[in-house]
Amino acid sequence: MRSNRLVWWFVGWVALLTVLLRLLPHAPNFTPVGALALLAGTHLPKRWGLVLPVLVLGISDFFIGFYDYRLMLAVYGSFLVIVVLGGLLRVKVSSLRVGFGALGGSVLFFLFTNFAVWAFSSWYPLTLGGLISAYAMGIPFFKMTLLGDLFYSTVFFGAYEVIKIAGLYRLGYTLPVRVRIGIQDTALLEKKVR
Repeated sequence: MRSNRLVWWFVGWVALLTVLLRLLPHAPNFTPVGALALLAGTHLPKRWGLVLPVLVLGISDFFIGFYDYRLMLAVYGSFLVIVVLGGLLRVKVSSLRVGFGALGGSVLFFLFTNFAVWAFSSWYPLTLGGLISAYAMGIPFFKMTLLGDLFYSTVFFGAYEVIKIAGLYRLGYTLPVRVRIGIQDTALLEKKVR
């Protein structure tokens, strides 16, 4: 079902929502960009998965304002790595894997962007102490990044599954349902959903 219209329709709406939510007032780093990158990497063909987050960031940065290109490369690059991380979820999407993907994406974003701030801005001395200070000062932003990634990943992946199942129901497909027969016995039955 990765290449069907439902995926493109859903991810398209998520991309528009992501642009809008970046433009509206929000807590620092509490945005859906990481969740979008994870979703795109999981459900879109590889090329489009890589293009979509960059396009969303570019459109919203056009309105927000561009900044040092080296820092932008670190930000955009970190989201491209999150897309690749999402590609690892293609094998089997589960809530646990999505949670770990969101956590991993948040950590990667924190590591990439704070290193770039240390290396390319004048805010911290180019010493080990300066690097440690850059990461220490980024911890409050990491907290918000993690909360945003977990929240939006839950919403996006959950909404996609609900819409997919509702679409199957509407078409009259049967769904496998596991029922308990005895204390330890379970059986997989096909249940007509209409």
